[in-house]
Amino acid sequence: MTEPNAEDLKIITLARASRARNGAAEGAAVRDETGRTYAATTVDLPSLRLTALQVAVAMAVSSGAEGLEAAALVTAGNGARDTDVAAVRDLGAAAPVLVAGPDGALRATV
Repeated sequence: MTEPNAEDLKIITLARASRARNGAAEGAAVRDETGRTYAATTVDLPSLRLTALQVAVAMAVSSGAEGLEAAALVTAGNGARDTDVAAVRDLGAAAPVLVAGPDGALRATV
């Protein structure tokens, strides 16, 4: 597994901070083609359920992003769901999905 670069560490840190701030099960962040970042946590409402990574991708799209360079997911779970990876791939076919534990340590790259 390749060590994350400084920009990748930044989105892992943003995802981790969002998760901690909201007390959420997951935190995520994405970086778009211009270097802008979007951080999010899981949305779990009676009428709307989205994973943290789906929310981060949706935020990027609604802000006008045309592509993603990278995505990060911080979770105590087993890793990124197929639906999470698919959401990232819709906007960034080659964007790595960095999966880190709650401590911020990189566990996998998809």
